[in-house]
Amino acid sequence: MRIASFNVENLFARPKAMDSGEADAETRSRILAAHARVSELFERASYAGVEAEILDLLDQLGVLNDDEGTFVRLRKLRGRLLRRPMTGPVTLVAEGRADWVGWVELKTVAVNVRATEHTALVIKELGADVLTVVEADDRPGLEMFNRAMLPAVGGTPYPQVMVVEGNDTRGIDVGCMAAPGYTLAQMRTHIFDADTQGPVFSRDCCEYHFDTPGGSRLVVLANHFKSKGYASRNDPIGAKRRKRQARRVAAIYKALRKEGLEYVAITGDLNDDPASDALAPLLSLPGLTDISAHPDFDWNHRRGTYGSGNEKDKIDYVLLSDPLFARATGGGVYRKGVYRGSRTKDPWEVFPTLDRPEHEASDHAAIYADLEDL
Repeated sequence: MRIASFNVENLFARPKAMDSGEADAETRSRILAAHARVSELFERASYAGVEAEILDLLDQLGVLNDDEGTFVRLRKLRGRLLRRPMTGPVTLVAEGRADWVGWVELKTVAVNVRATEHTALVIKELGADVLTVVEADDRPGLEMFNRAMLPAVGGTPYPQVMVVEGNDTRGIDVGCMAAPGYTLAQMRTHIFDADTQGPVFSRDCCEYHFDTPGGSRLVVLANHFKSKGYASRNDPIGAKRRKRQARRVAAIYKALRKEGLEYVAITGDLNDDPASDALAPLLSLPGLTDISAHPDFDWNHRRGTYGSGNEKDKIDYVLLSDPLFARATGGGVYRKGVYRGSRTKDPWEVFPTLDRPEHEASDHAAIYADLEDL
């Protein structure tokens, strides 16, 4: 059997500010950083002391003087956020979250058709029995992709497709697709898990419990940790959030093992490298091993999974409990859907039709583990 994880980066529509065809990297980083920050400030009970920052962020986003910006729109359902006089400066009217209901919404654009086809080709050729899908738009979208796009590239639809809506308002959720014989028997969401600092998960750590063809119970913990941020790769705030998430996933894993569940896999985009302090509470956990440690793991030209595949960009994972790792026969990184341009030094194989960056399936390679049947 094969367990895999693939960050698909949305299937049909993605935020305009995340699309390389809409803006340069600096603009995308600035818009996404401003959006993340103002969304955080909006949730405060009191805006005292941050009024000027909120106004500056709205100006950066292009919605200070008008609700419609190039990359975002200001949504207001109730109450009033701003006063926009005919003359004079715009001022903040709301004193806190209770005074208005609304948000800044990222505008979306359609994903290139060929990119969606390449995503389907990756999933078809990967042939996973249980696949974690990171950044799925929503369940109807993933099911539509499954039923329409997989057959279009010669693949077979999965009979089970599930997405649980998480905590990210941008519609980047974590789901799963399961082949015949792997019956989805139970799910547990962790979107409400909180510690002293508030909600733990940026999206979710969803438990998918499968009954396997051999009568075993397989539990997959599907994850998408907090990103490293858009303004800078030096991201102490994000690292602290990822460390909280790693600790919580470790606790969930230990609880599952204590329940007597032997076959547990932790999968997904953890947004940090194996040497990071943020992931240490999880990656250093006894009885849990990354499939990439297997002697027959195929790195496929690079030792990372994101972008150019550099070792520091190994951010996608399939972690296996000891009983599961004992049944592993190998694994690897599947890169054919990642654009590599004219790179001539140790290039990886790509689809023949992958000739432009906007045609790539994702800037993440898929990672997989092969195991004896359970």
